Amino acid sequence: MVRKRRRHTAAYKFRIALEALEGSKTISQLSSEHEIHPNMIRAWKRQLLEDGPSVFASNGERRQREQDSQEAELYEQIGRLKMELEWLKKKVARFGP
Repeated sequence: MVRKRRRHTAAYKFRIALEALEGSKTISQLSSEHEIHPNMIRAWKRQLLEDGPSVFASNGERRQREQDSQEAELYEQIGRLKMELEWLKKKVARFGP
């Protein structure tokens, strides 16, 4: 029987990773309690230790940050292109009638 892929919220992942960090229960116990593969719990625990709770931020927040950085890059590029255009206009004006 094939099991559908489940999606867990950031808060749920954070709570399970904290339980794993506490050490009051083993990873195997947590795995059977929550019906999650032990490797997944270990991965969440490792991510929590490495990156903190921001690692489980929603995709919407992550996409917004990426969009903001891309927007800033595009505005920089627009500024550079405007400066180049003005420079070219000045150079062309020298040779025109």
